[in-house]
Amino acid sequence: MNRQKWKKYGFMAEVIVLTLTAALCWRDVSQGAFAAGRGTAQAENNSASESAEDSGTDNGGDSGTDNAEDSGMDNGGNSGTDSAEKDYIKWVDFHVTSEAMRQACAYDVDTYGQEGHVNWVDLLAYLGARYGGDFKQYKAKDMDEIAERLQKGETTVEKLSAEINSFDYYREAYGAVLDGLVGEYQIEAEDQGKVSWTKKYGLKGFSPIAKSFPYNDYDDFGVARSYGYKREHLGHDMMGQTGTPIIAVESGYVSAMGWNQYGGWRLGISSFDGRRYYYYAHLRQNFPYCKSLEVGSVVQAGDVVGYMGRTGYSAQENVNNIDTTHLHFGLQLIFDESQREGNHEIWVDVYELVKFLYKNQSEVVRDDATKEWSRMLQMKDPEALEYLKTAKEQPAAGTDSEKP
Repeated sequence: MNRQKWKKYGFMAEVIVLTLTAALCWRDVSQGAFAAGRGTAQAENNSASESAEDSGTDNGGDSGTDNAEDSGMDNGGNSGTDSAEKDYIKWVDFHVTSEAMRQACAYDVDTYGQEGHVNWVDLLAYLGARYGGDFKQYKAKDMDEIAERLQKGETTVEKLSAEINSFDYYREAYGAVLDGLVGEYQIEAEDQGKVSWTKKYGLKGFSPIAKSFPYNDYDDFGVARSYGYKREHLGHDMMGQTGTPIIAVESGYVSAMGWNQYGGWRLGISSFDGRRYYYYAHLRQNFPYCKSLEVGSVVQAGDVVGYMGRTGYSAQENVNNIDTTHLHFGLQLIFDESQREGNHEIWVDVYELVKFLYKNQSEVVRDDATKEWSRMLQMKDPEALEYLKTAKEQPAAGTDSEKP
């Protein structure tokens, strides 16, 4: 009898152990992106077997970041022993859908100025943590529920951070992609010949393609590329007509211009907070950029910065070796100086982001005398004005134009 009881209790103990193990595994899966995305630099070094070929940036692939000169970014990648002790995000998989971004943005704009103002990135970060980054699970009611709780004061961002271990990771990761796209700005208005400025709050990021110019695209992030060497495509191709005006997605400053063997005539624009590097490649032969642009120029979101073409795949400058006219649009995230160039760069899939930004295309007008396009309504971004003010007060640090 005692032996039967022992067998019975032993069996029950095994069931309990297996149940606890399964629960722990499920927790690890749900928070997998957090564990994979953040860690020590030493852990990154241990996994650095990923080759430059895999990252697509060793020899200046479509990303145009093979070296400091090609990327036009600061040569701050060699962080030495300091980075060995830092804790920063090592990787971001951005799979937020355009539908989720639209709903979150609407909540943000609609509640602006209210006591229960809801930040759109907070909403997306909560759902990212809940879904483990997989927005195929996205349901509008899930966002409605958390937005309502935040509006009513039933919970706070601080409480969410304490309750969900991975919330802080997703807030920082998604914020690195989206933080510069919604906020306050002033837009120009004209009434009976008089120009005035109107203060607004809302989406201030723009589609990379000007309004009324057709294009087609699909999600081609990560597909194989073979020119020069095998690598993954770390951007988003938008096919259109030669000369289509290319638009600054976010306000920032020009950090790279010139020829790259892979990207042809390319342009790099860095955000003022240093987290985002927007990359525009294969620009037009003979007329790639707006003539007023130079390294260091400050641009407002919605400004025309260049023109679509098919340059690239040539060591010789100004050559059309790309078969199809298109814009290669890329977005790099930077959490640490060691990620500016080399094997540790973070490029994210912007297909859904481009779909979201399609709702805000910049209207442009052509100057027949100069053959240049410019935006119809000017915008003032407070972040750009603050950057210009700071730049005047302080001498500029070494710029990319000083590179050999």
